[in-house]
Amino acid sequence: MRNPAYTYAQTCVYKINYHIIWCVKYRKKILTPEIEDFLKKELSRIAAEKGFSIEAYEVGEADHVHCFVSAPTTLPPCQIVRYLKGISGRHLFLAFPWIKKELWKGHLWNDSYFLETVGSTNETAVRSYIERQKTHQR
Repeated sequence: MRNPAYTYAQTCVYKINYHIIWCVKYRKKILTPEIEDFLKKELSRIAAEKGFSIEAYEVGEADHVHCFVSAPTTLPPCQIVRYLKGISGRHLFLAFPWIKKELWKGHLWNDSYFLETVGSTNETAVRSYIERQKTHQR
């Protein structure tokens, strides 16, 4: 019986989730409700087009974005971040040209980002499970 919490591929079963956070350049508070609505639609479109899903997302303090992403094994997390930041930034500049005047050098997003894996179990539980495997084989 298949567990609906997992994705079943030809050669593996997986559940890969990431919490990703990135900020507006210079922490400028430019993510107004109108821009936020556009951004959420854009992020969903990017995810669907590139083969991953965004389970939840929110703008914080009008200057940063939180995304909870579920991805396949074939898509590196750094590539997901490149897609989300690069494509959304370009499309936001086209839809809201006044943003460029607020930021210097034509960059919407800060170069850095935060990325954390998110699982249904914690590190301590996994370590304990692996250690218990020695005793089951003897």
